[in-house]
Amino acid sequence: MEKRIGTILIRIDSRENVPLMNEIISSHSDIIIGRQGLPRITDFGIISLVLEGTTDQIGSLAGRLGRLEGIHLKSVLLKNNKNE
Repeated sequence: MEKRIGTILIRIDSRENVPLMNEIISSHSDIIIGRQGLPRITDFGIISLVLEGTTDQIGSLAGRLGRLEGIHLKSVLLKNNKNE
């Protein structure tokens, strides 16, 4: 299956599920190129993930994170055309 480049932007509204969120992210470490976390600015924290994987791999990560209470996210995928 074709690999894609993607990003997931995560907003953390509640710290209750942060340990589970980190466990899920760690279990997908093979597709994570970079991770940047910003501390709580007001009432929420932000984590940005840069990914390279199949749509199934990235979808699995986004789906598992999206089911956590207090965690909201958006994802974007691009084709990985290395010859362009």
